[in-house]
Amino acid sequence: MSLYRTRVAGTGSYLPPDLITNKDLEKLVDTNDEWIRERTGISERHRALPNQATSDLAYEASLLAIKDANLEPKDIDCIIVGTVTGDYQTPSTSCVLQAKLGLNGIPAMDVGAACSGFIYILSMADAYIRMGMYKNILIVGAEVTTRFVNYKDRETCILFGDGAGAWVVSRTDTQAKDVVYSSHLRAEGSLGDLFIRPSGGSKRPFSQEVLDDNSYWFTMKGREIYKNAVRTMSATCQEALEFNKMNSSHIDWLVPHQANWRIMEAVANHFDFPKEKVISIVDQMGNTSAATIPVAFDFARKDGRIKRGQTILLTAFGAGLTAGSAVLQF
Repeated sequence: MSLYRTRVAGTGSYLPPDLITNKDLEKLVDTNDEWIRERTGISERHRALPNQATSDLAYEASLLAIKDANLEPKDIDCIIVGTVTGDYQTPSTSCVLQAKLGLNGIPAMDVGAACSGFIYILSMADAYIRMGMYKNILIVGAEVTTRFVNYKDRETCILFGDGAGAWVVSRTDTQAKDVVYSSHLRAEGSLGDLFIRPSGGSKRPFSQEVLDDNSYWFTMKGREIYKNAVRTMSATCQEALEFNKMNSSHIDWLVPHQANWRIMEAVANHFDFPKEKVISIVDQMGNTSAATIPVAFDFARKDGRIKRGQTILLTAFGAGLTAGSAVLQF
């Protein structure tokens, strides 16, 4: 039985200033602005500056989220980072972030669930808080994907950008209404080869051969990814709605993983969500993997769409294959 409940106390996001536009990509690969926008809805993506790593983006978003929660960094008692493009193989990006924030001693961990990473770490933080382990947990989705994308591969290079989004989730009373209601996670490892970075791990470490055959880039089977993204995001949304005895009319906003507008639209159509109830900023940032949901949420909050008291459904799909959803009242 839960001792406490979890509320979203503060949000923040950071997108680096450098841009990659569709016009820029036209110079690198056989594509054009109209083709990209029609198939993905993306117009531009942000790219980390040469001196910026994933932890740097995470740090900027974290400071904003902590301030928004009316807290100081010293009030944070746990850090969880979702990323597959960390600063190093080891130490974890969460430990690097912990040092930047001056929070030596508190637990810090990374979760590598790719584009579903933020749902996964929200679920973990919610469980920790419900059990009474921590009071204020900083959860961050942060990625620098552009350094692992082959700009000769039209399948992937048109999609990905860099960014970070952070939430502070805090302990509240079991009678509170503005809480995380539930989260629902799944994975299908048998389909893991649909999106993979084949080399750079223990199976095939970096070598001259790896550099020569370009197997250190992300590779994707786009049509299969599209089909499975729609299927699994719809399934986890359905699970979330049924678990909470809700239907689409109870949801003020759907905040899906910002991968591709056609995927988001297909999921919304499955539940008869009107387009105006779907938060999408994919045109402005592309796919930033684990960062997309917290960044999109923060943007929609700052522009006045998402307000306190509203009921929000989050959903994501990522490499692994992973997927997840969560329902909360903000």
